Amino acid sequence: MVARAESATEIIPIASERWPVRLGHNVFTHRRLTPSTIARATDTFRHFRSLIRQHDIHLYRAVATAAVREAENRDAFIARIHRETGIRLEAIDAGEEARLTRLAVHTTLGDTKPRLIADLGGGSLEISLLHERRVEQALALPVGTVRLMESMGLANQVDEDKFGRLQHYLTSLLRSTWPDPPSLENEIAVLAGGNAETLARLCPGPRFRGVPSINLRLLRDRVWEILRRDIRARMRVFGFRRDRAEVVGIAAVVFLCLAAHTGMETALVPGVGVREGVLFDLAAEHFRSPGADKHRAEALIENARVFTARMHCDLKHAEHVRALAASLFDQLASVHSQPPEMRLPLEMAALMHDVGASVNEDSHHKHGEYMVRNAALGGISEQLQTIVACLVRYHGKSEPELHHKLYASLESRQRRLVRELAAILKIAAGLDAAGLQSVQEVRTRVRGGEVCLSLAVVDGMSLDMTLLRRKARPFEREFGVSVTYGRMRRAAKPKKAARRGVVRSIKSWKAGRASNVWTLTA
Repeated sequence: MVARAESATEIIPIASERWPVRLGHNVFTHRRLTPSTIARATDTFRHFRSLIRQHDIHLYRAVATAAVREAENRDAFIARIHRETGIRLEAIDAGEEARLTRLAVHTTLGDTKPRLIADLGGGSLEISLLHERRVEQALALPVGTVRLMESMGLANQVDEDKFGRLQHYLTSLLRSTWPDPPSLENEIAVLAGGNAETLARLCPGPRFRGVPSINLRLLRDRVWEILRRDIRARMRVFGFRRDRAEVVGIAAVVFLCLAAHTGMETALVPGVGVREGVLFDLAAEHFRSPGADKHRAEALIENARVFTARMHCDLKHAEHVRALAASLFDQLASVHSQPPEMRLPLEMAALMHDVGASVNEDSHHKHGEYMVRNAALGGISEQLQTIVACLVRYHGKSEPELHHKLYASLESRQRRLVRELAAILKIAAGLDAAGLQSVQEVRTRVRGGEVCLSLAVVDGMSLDMTLLRRKARPFEREFGVSVTYGRMRRAAKPKKAARRGVVRSIKSWKAGRASNVWTLTA
């Protein structure tokens, strides 16, 4: 789709094209994209490149969903597309796919707030349960139309036996993965995807504020009319394109099983999906306001927090390391000179730095890198997720090396960013290495080539200064400074009548000599 964006919300479509390549063929059964599929896709992207030049496109995003992300040869496929067309193709995870669909639906429906959005593609069914547009629950089920067609042998006519097996499989899967869905009897539900649009024309329901809908009762009556016919008959009787005729009956069964499971009576079909979501996202990114950036950052940090909890990590420790890392980033801005938005990957990595311990404690940094790189964090770009994964790997003893595959895949500027942020994260993680939250606060003082970190330590708790000095070495090396540590100790609590400030004692360790420095702060 090609469009002109006058603002984040004023988007004027110019052209759109659809080239059915069927990337999912063979992937859901044999885990590989076939040579013929890759060749067709490459030809398609050559055509898209010509459109980009023809319309003088300045900003684009190309995304691939379930078929490519599940293919074992996806990296070779993505590399070939880039090599032969210059287009960077991004394999997005299920969370990002669902987010883009939600964005398209919310933008199109305006004030209407659906309770459920379900997007059915060739490889998966993405379900978002919402409350006031906030995601309450998200599911990604392996019941895409191409996946079902090839794995269950539904490529042509479907007899009653296959129909029954398909219904049983879908019903069992929904009951096991979503055992207690809310009733959607009087709620607004939305179905997205090309099959939903086709079925809305075949079984139209009443329009809601101009938005088409599917009459699910009529669809239930007509589904067998589709399934019992072969592909040619479906094309002739219903006017379907061939690629749609192959899968639309399967899509109807998926929607009907979902409706039966949730009590859905009718469903809106606004005619938008991932493609439109990408378009709206690009416009929002181009015209983004600071408030939108803040909202996005909060959402990504929450996603990292949820992932950390799912890996059974110590959330109290993770949150404390995040707070220390963020504080160090802000206070040391004059040293690292990174823009404020770079605090986001640092905070996300701080939250998830120990997730690899759920696999193996000794090499948890390596496992953590892999887990974070492949996690469904939703709404995060592939580049940013790679940086966060690298930070997770280098939060401890490990240092960035060019023979590390993920780190080496970054550009030189991004590798420098990883080294600098990792140096900060190492210090933050070291300050709570025991997970006891011994260091309650850290304050920095920068004088020339010296950085002094003054620590507020809980009474009775000690610090491993050898460990802390070792953790500071990458920071010293990266920024050409020396790091010293000091301890803040609260003085006796002043009487209420004279409470005008807080007196602190700072005891510093430098060159083996101890000295007390007293300061009075308002």
